[in-house]
Amino acid sequence: MEIEDKIKKLVDKRAEARLGGGQKRIDSQHSKGKLTARERIDVLLDKCSFEEIDMFVNHRCHDFGLEKEQYLGDGCVTGYGTIDGRMVYVYSQDFTVFGGSLSETNAKKICKVMDMAMKLGVPVIGLNDSGGARIQEGVLSLSGYAEIFQRNIEASGVVPQISAILGPCAGGAVYSPALTDYIIMTEDTSYMFVTGPKVTKSVTGENVTTEELGGAMIHASKSGVAHFVAKDEEETIATIKRILSYMPQNYMETAPIVHCTDPIDRVDDVLNTIIPDNPNKPYNVLDIINIIADNGVFEEVHKYYAKNIVVGFARFNGQSVGIIANQPNYLAGVLDIEASRKGARFVRFCDCFNIPLVTLVDVPGFMPGCNQEYGGIISNGAKILYAFGEATIPKITITLRKSYGGAHDVMSSKQLKSDINYAWPSAEIAVMGAAGAIEILNAKETATIKDPEELAKYIAEKENEYREKFANPYQAAKYGFVDDIIEPRNTRFRIIRALAALATKKETRPNKKHNNIPL
Repeated sequence: MEIEDKIKKLVDKRAEARLGGGQKRIDSQHSKGKLTARERIDVLLDKCSFEEIDMFVNHRCHDFGLEKEQYLGDGCVTGYGTIDGRMVYVYSQDFTVFGGSLSETNAKKICKVMDMAMKLGVPVIGLNDSGGARIQEGVLSLSGYAEIFQRNIEASGVVPQISAILGPCAGGAVYSPALTDYIIMTEDTSYMFVTGPKVTKSVTGENVTTEELGGAMIHASKSGVAHFVAKDEEETIATIKRILSYMPQNYMETAPIVHCTDPIDRVDDVLNTIIPDNPNKPYNVLDIINIIADNGVFEEVHKYYAKNIVVGFARFNGQSVGIIANQPNYLAGVLDIEASRKGARFVRFCDCFNIPLVTLVDVPGFMPGCNQEYGGIISNGAKILYAFGEATIPKITITLRKSYGGAHDVMSSKQLKSDINYAWPSAEIAVMGAAGAIEILNAKETATIKDPEELAKYIAEKENEYREKFANPYQAAKYGFVDDIIEPRNTRFRIIRALAALATKKETRPNKKHNNIPL
């Protein structure tokens, strides 16, 4: 065979591989509002940056007639490229080939790019669109999943791992995304569940649709499995790019600094009046975050889940920062099981990848009740406590209003090794609120007062006395638990100054095999 013929054969084979399962199946994919595996990579990566690996891999199965159907690449496109000039490894499951089902060989392809990402210290992005394990391969496909899971575990905390769910993701397929740092789901076209509607009905008798069981909004709002929801695939991929911009390439680096056009000494007078005079009146903590962050940009994570706590990414003077804040606008910002888990997960991610943490505190305590106690609020509340205490990144805490009881300790207090703790003049740092405290402290006295007006006057006097003595930031500042009481309008500048001061922070914890967070 002449060299020209050999080159023509190579060109023809590349063209064959790029067709995946064929034009008919590509058209079917498009008819469902979905891009193909290769189109997704083209949208995700910088133009012409993709270098494909293992384009000519074929499956090795000879059972159930599968040997008669061979597709180059075997249902998964793998390789590396750049996003905004930063290198990433990527795999994209091809639903046009055997429904994107996982085989022994395409599992090896995924493992190969994950191994390379670990060696080179770059993020891994998985574009998931798969019907699950390839049944014809039996235990080989199952072992392929386990090989991927092991690499997800080993890569955890070493390089960022992001999963996009762009179609079905069922059975064992759900656990690889669950082991990664962030999951983005697409409305209407993606779903995740361990067992589908038919099995659910046969086992439990429940009649449930695919969307009700494992749709994007279900996992974003009820289970907390999905961190982001996008309206279509283009928005899903744009979300990947945005959140990746806040992250470093690996655990040994820091996130990229971007050029900041927002003055660092910008003063916002509205902050001086944003906290209501009535301590029981809600306000939206997102308004504060949007005011103090660079250009008012905040990338909220887990937006629809556990809304009583807000987590997400922002920048201060171009530096990537994680923000965690109680949300008085929802359940008064109380800490419950879901909020504790959500906050703990986010704090630990930031700590893994050297992203400083800014904590905005307005917390009345932990949620009471049998449901919370039976559900394990003790061990779940301990998760966020543990996460703050183990984190060695720069930690800045600002108490906006309420900081009561055990929740005060939990929310990145000075005793949990927060580096710089500020408080606004509106801060109330105490064991509990004035009303509850007086009910306990002056129970005998109030019981003897029969006249309602006299009782109300007495309680008001005692509550004011309590607030003067305890429910203010000055007692905490007196003992050094608050480093400074700041004027709210200067908050942005004080955060930026603190971040600059903490840039060289080095802190270690006792040497150990690994910790044992209360799970």
